[in-house]
Amino acid sequence: MAGKLRVTQVKSSISHIARNRATLKALGLRGIGSTVEVPDNDATRGMVRQVRFLVSVEETGGAAERGRASAGDQETS
Repeated sequence: MAGKLRVTQVKSSISHIARNRATLKALGLRGIGSTVEVPDNDATRGMVRQVRFLVSVEETGGAAERGRASAGDQETS
């Protein structure tokens, strides 16, 4: 799992348990609309999974980007 995850907070943490608020803070999210790039590893995937109903996630770099680059190379050949 190489690359990064782009995590964006899409819902408020108000009225959610303290553990979820702490997870958002640990990810570096400060409020609705804030976005951070975090390493794509088991620890951060677990954190994102814990607050999956409050955030949206995009994969950047790593296998997803390499797959798109190689597919584009095949089309031009």
